Parts: sequence; structure tokens; C-alpha cells
Amino acid sequence: MIRSAPTGLSAAPKRRSALLRQEAIDGYLCILPWVVGFVIFTAGPMLASGYLAFTQYDIAFAPKFIGLANFQQLLFGDPLFWLSLYNTAYFTFLFVPLHLLFALIAALALNLRVRGISVYRLIFYIPSITPTVASAFLWMWIFNPDYGLANAVLGIAGLPPQKWLFSETLAKPSFIILSLWGLGSAMIIFLAGLQAVPESLHEAAAIDGAGVLGRFWHVTLPMLTPVIFFNLVIGIIGSFQIFTTAFIATQGGPDNATLFYVLYLYNQGFQFLHMGYASALAWVLFLIILGFTFVQVQVSNRWVYYEGGTDG
Repeated sequence: MIRSAPTGLSAAPKRRSALLRQEAIDGYLCILPWVVGFVIFTAGPMLASGYLAFTQYDIAFAPKFIGLANFQQLLFGDPLFWLSLYNTAYFTFLFVPLHLLFALIAALALNLRVRGISVYRLIFYIPSITPTVASAFLWMWIFNPDYGLANAVLGIAGLPPQKWLFSETLAKPSFIILSLWGLGSAMIIFLAGLQAVPESLHEAAAIDGAGVLGRFWHVTLPMLTPVIFFNLVIGIIGSFQIFTTAFIATQGGPDNATLFYVLYLYNQGFQFLHMGYASALAWVLFLIILGFTFVQVQVSNRWVYYEGGTDG
């Protein structure tokens, strides 16, 4: 005589399957707001701008498809495109290394065990959360050639006053200086990385006779390479998108010395209403940033050390 399986045992897989389905539905419902927001505010506009990049569109009239004419114009017939790209590259390749260096030095200083260290950390971090507009106005006052603090300091040192933001030569270096002020975010990430370095490694290196610099170079720095890599990628992406301070402080002057790429893109799109051309500029910038990020990821396995034993 064949006996049927107990009802409880046969129903268990069904209940488990129903529970898994319900969990899946709950998961999709939880991510639904993000998916809707991504489609409406990110993916949708990107696809629209991808189409507009191949059109002549000035908002007043319907887009007119012109093929690759926008890209041909910016590559071969627009000197301001190359100038804005040069200005942005100049800023990026000087600002990013200095930004990483000063953020690391600040993190090393703030990693010391001294009284009131949390207050110092707060003081160093505040500039990075200060509104960009407020920071721009503050630095416009500092770099004012008539009564600014920068020239006052130069006067104390016996040096002649400078025009700073109003000088074609000093405008971009001035932007690098004012941008270094907001190193708080990278500093906090470096600080977290420093505190994650096992103390046992420093002790072992000290027993082997390594000094302070030796322990930093052979222990601390290799352990920080993933953090350095992260800050490097984020720093390059952010520096290619510099806009607000230039828009407020100089409007691209003097003589286009601070006409950075995104500012030029903004002018084409919202000042001259060349929306199709601005879309082409936006996609070129996207490809440039994507290329830089891809190269960094490919090269990272040569110098980034991961504690788990897998590089890159």
C-alpha cells in the first residue's frame, strides 16, 4: 500500500516558493521609485540629448536632423571648443594631483592622537560643505586686486600686488588655489583609509628597523592605494565639470582664460540656445570622462594593492 506524503511536507515547497515570489515583488517595489527617477531624470534626458546632438535645435523650432554636422563643427570649425578643452585639461592635470597631495597631508595631520582633534577635523571639513556660490564670492573678495586679502599678504611679504582672476596668466592658477580650499571630502576618505591600516603592520616594520618615512612609504602608502585610486577617479570626473565658480567669478574671462568646458557648453545651450550643438558638446565630454576612467581602471592593476591579495 502506497502512502501519500504528509500534507505539511508537500505544502512546504509551495509556501517557500510563494515567500520567494513575495520577497521579489517587495524588492521590485522598493527599487521602483529609483528606477522611475533614473528613467525620467537620467536615462530619458541622456537618450534625448543623444538624438539632439545630431540636430539643429534652438527651442523655438522643432529639431532638424543634420547628421554629424555638430561634431564636425566643434572638431574642425570651433576654436573655442579646443580652447575650453585646453583650459579644462590645464585645470584638471594641475588641480587633481595637488588636491590629492594636500588632502593626504591633511588626513595624516588629522590622524594624530592629540587633544581636540575632532574640532580640527571639523574645521578642515567645513569648507567642503560650504555652498559653492558662497565660496565663490569669498574668493572673489580674497583675490580682489584692489583690497583683497591675497594682495595684502603679498604686501606684507614685500611682493607686488597681482590681478589674480583678472589676469590671463594667473586666472587658471587662481582657480586651482580656490578649488584646493574644499579638500574636505577627499580628506575624510583618506582619514578613513589611514585608520583602516592595521597597527600590527607598523609595529612589524618598526621591529625590522623601518623609520617613520620607511613605514609610510612601504606600509601606509601601499595600503592607501585603493583610496588614492578612488579619489583620483572622482577628482578627475569632478574637475572636468568645473562650472559654478567660473560662472560666478569670471564668466569665462579675462579673454576666455577661464572658459572651461562646461561653462562653454552652458553658454551654447542656454545663452545662444544652440541646444543641438550643446548636446554634442555634452556627449563629447561624456566620452572624454569615460575614456579617462577606463584608462585609469585598466592601469590600476599595476599600482593599486588590495589586502585580499587581488590587484586591480
